[in-house]
Amino acid sequence: MEEGEGEGVIGSDVVEREEDEAATELLRDRFRLCTISIAEAEAKRNDMEVSQPIMACISDLAFKFAEELAKDLELFAQHAGRKSVNMEDVILSAHRNKHLATSLRSFCNDLKAKEPQSDRKRKKGSKKEGKAAAVIHIPDI
Repeated sequence: MEEGEGEGVIGSDVVEREEDEAATELLRDRFRLCTISIAEAEAKRNDMEVSQPIMACISDLAFKFAEELAKDLELFAQHAGRKSVNMEDVILSAHRNKHLATSLRSFCNDLKAKEPQSDRKRKKGSKKEGKAAAVIHIPDI
């Protein structure tokens, strides 16, 4: 192989990785700002003060939790043979937190009730989606 040959592919991989890292950093910064804003609002509402280092720590923990949740949801969808995450995956992710799982089921049912009848019929018509939804069952304990 001559000098310079194949470097274009490697170079594009490096550029792509750097772009992904920059996008992740931007997302992390935006997430941090939103988290801090929520923490400040809650502290103010409850007549409390939260120090900046604590807010930064909460923000980092929340971001790491969101990353892990996203990975889990992706794996649940892949296991069910789907390319996208659905509400059942989200409910399944909360299986260890009974209260959260119940709240999510209730929220899901409320969304389904608000959905126009014509949309519900169209969605149920898909055999593949119907099978995927039937496979995932979370019993109420």
